[in-house]
Amino acid sequence: MDFIKKPMDIENRSMEIIAPYIKDYHLDEKSAKVYSRLIHASGDPGYAPYIRISDGAIEAVEDALKKGADIYTDVEMVRTGINKKKLASFGGEAHCLIADPDIATVAKKDGITRSMAAMRSFGHDMDGAIVAIGNAPTALFEVIRLIKEEGIRPAAVIGIPVGFVGAADSKQALTENGIIPFITVLGTKGGSPIAASAVNAIMYIIDNSR
Repeated sequence: MDFIKKPMDIENRSMEIIAPYIKDYHLDEKSAKVYSRLIHASGDPGYAPYIRISDGAIEAVEDALKKGADIYTDVEMVRTGINKKKLASFGGEAHCLIADPDIATVAKKDGITRSMAAMRSFGHDMDGAIVAIGNAPTALFEVIRLIKEEGIRPAAVIGIPVGFVGAADSKQALTENGIIPFITVLGTKGGSPIAASAVNAIMYIIDNSR
């Protein structure tokens, strides 16, 4: 059986296949690359109508990355999916505290999820950073609360938690936050690979060398 074997050839052919699915959205070049990467990561062209990128969100992530910003994630799967070698080339690092024993203790004491406790513990370290959430709606709700009530100001929030309990509501709340630029996928769709792919897409916009 003959098939494409080179990774970049596979990726390029994938993007060619995806292109017709987004042509009617009249996207600028950068948005088209993000849309394509999210669809590629999901294997589902049906994502296209649900993707939302706020005005200036891609540029906000770009600027933060170029300044060496860190990325704060809700779960290890998001952190693992981010191209950390590329991130390090900009001077940044990806963080996740979901497995930290102290976070588990705080979560149990306060009656909240570990992902919420982790976001609280990051606190103002998230100022000027990028927040990437791909699993826990509670983490996204907490980040929105921190933004609104405690004045925490990440450069942008990539909020794409997946599931049937709270995911759609948390992402809708993100689109209505009115303060911080965002990238999301409305409804129940999403997940850690999708959130990580959004980060990677913008890193590759800056520097596509692999």
